[in-house]
Amino acid sequence: MPAEESVPSPGDDSGRGAGARPVPGHDPRVQWVVSLAVVVAGILTIRPMGFSGRGLAVALLFAVNSAALLARRLPEHRVSPRLALVWLTLGVVAAAALIGLSSSGTGYLFAFFIAGHIGYRLETRPALVLAGLCSLLCGAVLYLRLGPGHELLPWMLGVAAGAPVVIGIVNRSQRQAVRAAIEAAESAERAARAEARTAVLTERGRIARDVHDVLAHSLAGINMQLELADALIDTGDLEKVREAHSKAHGLVKESLKQAQWTVHALREDALPLRETLTAMLASSGHRDALTVTGTVREVPAQAVQHLLRIAQEALTNAARHAPGGAVAMELAFAPASTALRIRNRPATRRAAPGTGSGMGLIGMRERVALLGGTLAAGPVTEGPHQGDWQVEAVIPQ
Repeated sequence: MPAEESVPSPGDDSGRGAGARPVPGHDPRVQWVVSLAVVVAGILTIRPMGFSGRGLAVALLFAVNSAALLARRLPEHRVSPRLALVWLTLGVVAAAALIGLSSSGTGYLFAFFIAGHIGYRLETRPALVLAGLCSLLCGAVLYLRLGPGHELLPWMLGVAAGAPVVIGIVNRSQRQAVRAAIEAAESAERAARAEARTAVLTERGRIARDVHDVLAHSLAGINMQLELADALIDTGDLEKVREAHSKAHGLVKESLKQAQWTVHALREDALPLRETLTAMLASSGHRDALTVTGTVREVPAQAVQHLLRIAQEALTNAARHAPGGAVAMELAFAPASTALRIRNRPATRRAAPGTGSGMGLIGMRERVALLGGTLAAGPVTEGPHQGDWQVEAVIPQ
């Protein structure tokens, strides 16, 4: 019977230390008990055993066989295949010699257990060759009657000494199958963790873009009106102060509506694209500025979400950098794509000091890239809209 080894998990360096994972159904403690039982049985039954003559030779061979048997518990990473081959070959020779020199006892058990471990520790071909050598040596010792008392045991028992190698080979195959299953499971677990982490980072980026869009759109407009109110206070024109204050108050209400849009988007709720764009333009003071061309069709919820955020960012930039300029928006449905264009005329009044975060265009490009589309932003250099600033997002159908 061979001793079964511990199967290491992929992360513990082939069973290093106490954290090795045993093969299911094989307890290493049982293997220690069996090995020690063979040694104790040998001490009690193998004769002669003493401190001189043949008894000394038997005692020395018994010690060598015991060491070879107990060495089965050495971890594989500590014993190279070549060293294992040498150790097991010496163990086979020592077992055959013990059978030949002893007159009685259970010396043959060492040959059986070592042969079983040969099949477990070595590859199939060298294991079969060494097991054949074990059977040949043990059978020859008994058949040729090289040791006293050989007539008590049939020589066929020696030939069968190498048979347990088959059990060792089966156990090694089982160990390798279990190890492969464990490695596959842990590899799948690592891949799942990496995928989950990627999904979390992607979702964080998405939420960051949405939060930026809402804050930039709402706070920029509110700040602009409050700064205007501060400037008007010095002039004493209370009517215009009230007007600026009223607009700021309206923008606060609008920011609440935008927060609701963001919550809907984060929950993947589908918003009506045209109606929402119209509401955005109206809340920004640009009524009847939306033009729809092409055959209207339903747009996927994710594309709607990103198009609304792009429109929101473009309107924010227009209000910040071109205050007072007219804004026009076009939603174009083509057979293979959906395009959203936002154009604004140059400013008609002085823009408030300060710059944006610089993340607006980056966020818009990221959104379009997620959908496999393209985004262009810059001044219009020719045509009837020359001098306008235009943002165009094209999403493939």
